[in-house]
Amino acid sequence: MERVLEPELMDDPVQALAYARADFEEENQGFVDRFVEFYPEFKAGHVLDLGCGPADIPIRLARKLPESRITGVDGSAPMIAIGQEAIRAAGLADRIALRCERFQNIVLSERADAVISNSLLHHVPNPLQFWYEVKKLARPGAVVLVMDLLRPESEEAAHALVDKYAADEPAVLRRDFYNSLLASFTEDDVAAQLAEMNLTRLLIDVPDDRHWIVGGRLT
Repeated sequence: MERVLEPELMDDPVQALAYARADFEEENQGFVDRFVEFYPEFKAGHVLDLGCGPADIPIRLARKLPESRITGVDGSAPMIAIGQEAIRAAGLADRIALRCERFQNIVLSERADAVISNSLLHHVPNPLQFWYEVKKLARPGAVVLVMDLLRPESEEAAHALVDKYAADEPAVLRRDFYNSLLASFTEDDVAAQLAEMNLTRLLIDVPDDRHWIVGGRLT
C-alpha cells in the first residue's frame, strides 16, 4: 500500500482534546520505560521532544529522570495549550518548557543531550527533513529514541488495527488513527531514510504490530 499523506498539524481544538483524553498509557509509558532501559547511564541533561503533543511523555520522563530538563516542541497551538496546563498541574513547570513551533524552525541555544519523538514522523511530508533536524539539534554522542506507527499492507489491515486498538474511542480519534496508519512508514522505508542521512548506527526494532522504534547514539 502506498503512503497517503495526512495534515501535518493538529490545529483543531476538538481533535487535540480528543487526542489528549485518549488512553495512551501503554504506548507513552512504554516509550519512557524503553528510554530508561536503553540508556540507563542517562540521568541528567537536556532532552528535546519533537512533536510533544499534550506533553504526556515529557511529564512521564521528567518524573523518571528528576535531574533532567525537557523542551517539548509542537506546531499545534491547541496541543501546546493542553500540555502547558498538564505541566502546571504536575508541578513540573520549572523543568519542562514547551514551544509552539514547527520542528523545521527550531533554534536551540545549545544542542540537546537527547532527542526523542513519538508519532511525529508520519505527519511529515518529507521524512528526511525530520532526520536532518535530529542530527542538527543533537550534540555528538547524544542519544536518540524515535517511535512511530508502522504502515499496514492494506487499507483492510489498517481498519483491522483501528478496530483492535481503538474500538471504544471517539469517532474523531478512530478516523485520525486510520489516517495516521496510512500516512506512516514501513520498516524498509525508515531503514532507507537512515541510510540516506548517514544514520545507520541507529537501529530499528518492530516491537508490535503497529509500531517501529529507532534508537542509538549519534556520532
